[in-house]
Amino acid sequence: MSQDIRDFVNSSVDVLAFGEPTHQEPAFARVRNDLFAQLAELGFRSIAMETDRVAALAVNAYVQEGKGTLDEVMRSGFSHGFGELDANRQLITWMREYNADRPAAERLAFHGFDAQMETMSAPSPRPYLEHARDYLGLDDDIAGIAGDDEFWSRTEAVMDYAQSPGAGPEAARLRCLADDMLVLLYSHAPKLIATTSRTAWLNAEVHLTGGLGLLRYHAQCAKPVDPMPARVSELGAVRDALMAQNLLSLRRTESSRGGTMLFAHNKHLQASENTLDMWDMELSWAPAGAIFAAVSDEQYTFVAGSLGHSDTIALGAPPTGTYEAHLQPMFETWGLCAPTLPALQVRTDTTPPQGYFPLDPPTLNDATAVLHVA
Repeated sequence: MSQDIRDFVNSSVDVLAFGEPTHQEPAFARVRNDLFAQLAELGFRSIAMETDRVAALAVNAYVQEGKGTLDEVMRSGFSHGFGELDANRQLITWMREYNADRPAAERLAFHGFDAQMETMSAPSPRPYLEHARDYLGLDDDIAGIAGDDEFWSRTEAVMDYAQSPGAGPEAARLRCLADDMLVLLYSHAPKLIATTSRTAWLNAEVHLTGGLGLLRYHAQCAKPVDPMPARVSELGAVRDALMAQNLLSLRRTESSRGGTMLFAHNKHLQASENTLDMWDMELSWAPAGAIFAAVSDEQYTFVAGSLGHSDTIALGAPPTGTYEAHLQPMFETWGLCAPTLPALQVRTDTTPPQGYFPLDPPTLNDATAVLHVA
């Protein structure tokens, strides 16, 4: 048992995935901050969170170069409401202070590796594609093709294939334009970087691939997949595939600088296929962690998050005989331990609004360590 991440990982780890079992218990984000500070001493130079990759560019510009203000980037640089969390504000403040007097090569970087989407909603790709268009100096009327942003972001557009714009002629035209722009971005890269900067070019690539990812997600929404569990599973699979692509892309720029800490829900970071009960449906797909671990040569390490009791989400003490009950007396507040636990029961006293997924054998089998918040 330990509160030092260095007892479980070393500087040879390329990607350390730190999972939380629910987004609603703020203790995990506070512990994450402590662990990331320890990892910085091991040579880790970046953190990537389950938030929109495009929006996070503003956060990274702030922590690395001081561009903008803290209030601005907390408001506009996060998706899913994560900019409202005190622990995230504390993290960004600390990263800016850490970087202030360091050379560029040693500065910590902040990334998102998700898109601005949830299972039941996904926005229009218009602003992402327009950014790339403007960077390339083109004049395509993307807004005229895409139409009303609300038409894309409606819940019905995701959950009812008949109301989805993802297979319409406008979406097909946007995907063709985006693909052509991606070719131009690469074929003109030397000139574009020389006249702007490598950072500006990379930002345009992030915007463009983000827009393409949204178009791919909307295309999946337009497929007539039934029954609903199969539909939701396939949407989850596309989202995690896009997250994995973002991880691979950001590691392309970060691998020479040092390791990356990931922070997301356990179910996105496991190294094997997810099977979970959600909304009274049994769902299954390959999470981003499993995809990344399978296709990357880098060392991927997963630390599973576990929660005993939480007043915040009205979660009581874990029932006797569960994994969490076994861990609870080991820690006064929180701590790390090996995942070699005896065969126990999976916790069943949780409710959907808590967003809590208990420890189970697949999660433990994938983990190098368990971080339990008592």
